[in-house]
Amino acid sequence: MFDLSGKKAFISGASRGLGRQFALALARAGTDVVITSRTLSSLESTTSEVKDLGKECLPLEMDVLEEKSIKAAAAAAESHFGRIDILINNAGCNIRKPAVEVTWDDWNTILDTNLRGAFFLAQALAPGMISRNYGRVVNIGSVTCVAGYAGLAPYGASRGGIRQMTMSLAHDWGSHGLTVNCLAPGWFKTEQNAALYEDKGWVEYVEERIPLGRVGKPDDLDGTCIFLSSDASAYITGQTILVDGGISVGAIRALPKS
Repeated sequence: MFDLSGKKAFISGASRGLGRQFALALARAGTDVVITSRTLSSLESTTSEVKDLGKECLPLEMDVLEEKSIKAAAAAAESHFGRIDILINNAGCNIRKPAVEVTWDDWNTILDTNLRGAFFLAQALAPGMISRNYGRVVNIGSVTCVAGYAGLAPYGASRGGIRQMTMSLAHDWGSHGLTVNCLAPGWFKTEQNAALYEDKGWVEYVEERIPLGRVGKPDDLDGTCIFLSSDASAYITGQTILVDGGISVGAIRALPKS
């Protein structure tokens, strides 16, 4: 039920970080992959790693801020592989600022990248899935889908929107054989947020509030990504699955041992 042999997956934002991890996880599970980034050269490393796993990899330039770019990448992917079975809707960005310092352009950049881009990429690939009565759409969210953090107002709004969009698309496309779910990571160290992890006090603060006692490692997401992409999740749609070590339970500093 977890075997993805022969499937074709499209992963946006796969040059580094979690997107790269998703591409490698799916390749290990048997898929050929399409990977995208705003710059084609940034995909060379991921492409090489996927090919080393014995799977085909098509790198494509795509900017989710541009509708024409989204449509062109979707068309190129379907033309090359004949179909796309799985979409990992991962491309995103963040600008961390106190709420009073967020500019109009900051807001638009984050929401247009994380939410509008994700919607229109799913829209571009859905018709092919609908025609075959099969598809797996995995929208990448965040623990900010369900929790608020200072300095992340636009980002949290975009991720909350991803959760709501996931439920709507699940209803829209369920009768056509598609499942649409949201994989929501908690605190994971990536290149995008590496500066946060240079503050040892902040890391200790966060880890004290994670019941499992540590921030996530990239491969902590592999199992859930494969599960939501496979037939093992055939009767699951519209759901947000938090992979966060338990921080979303609202834990506070652990009580001292008696």
